[in-house]
Parts: sequence; structure tokens; C-alpha cells
Amino acid sequence: MHLGFLIFPGFPMACLTSMIEPLRAANEISDTQTFTWTLISETGAPVDASAKVAFFPSVALSTAPEMDFVFLLSSPMGRFADPRHGNAALRAWARHGTIMGGISGGVFPLARAGLLDGHTCSVHWCYDAAFRDEFPQIAATDEVIMRDRRIYTASGSGAAFDLALLLIERELGPGIMTEVACWFQHPMVRAEGVRQRVPTVSANATDDMLPEAVAKAVAILAENIEEPLAMVEVADRVGISPRQLERHFKRATGKSPSLYYRGLRMAAARQLVMYSNRTMTDIALACGYANAASLNQYYRETYGLSPAEDRRKINMFRVRDNTSVPSL
Repeated sequence: MHLGFLIFPGFPMACLTSMIEPLRAANEISDTQTFTWTLISETGAPVDASAKVAFFPSVALSTAPEMDFVFLLSSPMGRFADPRHGNAALRAWARHGTIMGGISGGVFPLARAGLLDGHTCSVHWCYDAAFRDEFPQIAATDEVIMRDRRIYTASGSGAAFDLALLLIERELGPGIMTEVACWFQHPMVRAEGVRQRVPTVSANATDDMLPEAVAKAVAILAENIEEPLAMVEVADRVGISPRQLERHFKRATGKSPSLYYRGLRMAAARQLVMYSNRTMTDIALACGYANAASLNQYYRETYGLSPAEDRRKINMFRVRDNTSVPSL
């Protein structure tokens, strides 16, 4: 099995090593060369990862060999310098039977090439709002791994490791796969159907640790960012009184439901500030605020600067270092 890893400036290097290292270990344990791989960049030139570590690809996009899989690794802002040629190369691989994939932010250039149309893909929770905004026609899931026909996607570096283990199991069997997991002290192999763990707004717990009533309320709130709900309606949907909802939220998160809701909306707003070109008025409306002034007030209270200042700060780093932050 030959895999290609197409890297874009600012890609998360943990996602690359999380796939290559288990494959390398599987070859050693089985005393075979079951897995081989090629590192690719658009032009063949070195590429800096998000941690400012340079990687030196073996080939350019135009001279890449025949491969069984090609995985894109990128920040959400990853684009080809020559989109016409780059996207055509990806589509040609797909037409000729190569299984295409995206790890973490790699789903963005995969979607821009049109390869996710009609498919469901795994999107990291940190990029979910930005992805759904740019690609409303594509079905996104919070599952850690999604294999939909000949498109494989994984939400982050841990999920990339899990995906590599699934490939090892397929080629070499469950015994080798388990031994590889133990080599790296990987505690649990996650397949399709496992949801991502998402931090709560209070940042001292994950969403799977919340009490049932609070978890249900959080899911309702997250699905209603653009058109905010009154807490009375949320409580009614959960099946408890508003007073009980308030008490449960404060006990579980340290915040009132309203403040928690504001945190969700601010997180969505920041994704759009960082990873889209939408105006501040559009972002305000998308996050349930009547105008940019309201968004500006709460954004500054949350992050210590205005949305416009935050975008300028991020763009300064992108221009200076040719990368996108943060990258997961």
C-alpha cells in the first residue's frame, strides 16, 4: 500500500507523524514493507509546518507517482498557488481510483477541489463553523473518522493515528494493529461512529462529561447559533424548568446558560473571523447578533480585542510566515 501525503504551508505536522509512525512500526513488527509513502508539495519545494519546522517533499504534485491513497494536510486556509492545476491533479487521482483523504484542516482544500461534494466528512470541532459557512452543501460530522466510499477524513492528529491503525488492521490483521497501538501506548482504537471530545466553554471538562440535561441543552444551543433561542424554550425542549436548567448549568460549567450560549456564539464568530473573508456585519448576523457593534462588544469582552483587530493580527502572521494559526 503506497500513500501520498500532500502538505500545504502551515500544515499540522502532528497529523503527518501520527500517520507515518504507526505505519513504519507496522512494517518493523511484521518484517515487511507493507506500507510505503511519499511526501508531496505543490512545487516540490520545502514546506514549513505550523510549528515552523521545515519538511522536504520527495516530489512535486506534477511528478508524483501512482498511489493507493493521497491525504491532504493543511490549515483551513490551505490553497494551491495554481488552483486550476492543483485541483485538476486531485480530481485526476480520484478518477483513476486513488482513495482521497483529508486530515484536520486538509478537508478544506479537498472541499475546494470539489471532491467532498455528495460525501460526508469529519471536521475538527475547532473548524466546524468556518467549514459549514464556506461549504454549506457538504455534510460535516463530528465523528473522529469518516470513511465515505473512496473519501477518508479524520478530524485531527489523534484521529489520524486511529485511521492508520485501521489501515494496519486491514492489511496485516488485528494482532499487528494491537501491537502497534501498544508500542505507542495508544490507549483506545477509535473507529467510525465515535464522536470528538469537545471542551466545554468553562474549559475544565469535555462535552461527554456533562450531565444528560446539560448535554442536551448544549446540543440545542450549538444548533441554534444564527437564530438564538430563549432559555425558556431550551428548558422546555430539555424537559426541565428554566430554574433547574440554570442550576444544572452552573453546577456543571460554572456559568449560567446565557453566558455559556454567548461563549458558543463567540467561538463560532472567531472561526469566521479567522478562517473566512466575511464582513463583520455578516459574521454578526451569522452568530445571532443584530449588528457588528453588538458583536464587537462581546468579542472584546471575551478575547480582549475587537474582531477586526483579531483578523488583522492573524493576517499579519499569515503574510509574514506564510502560515495560518492556529492549526490543529
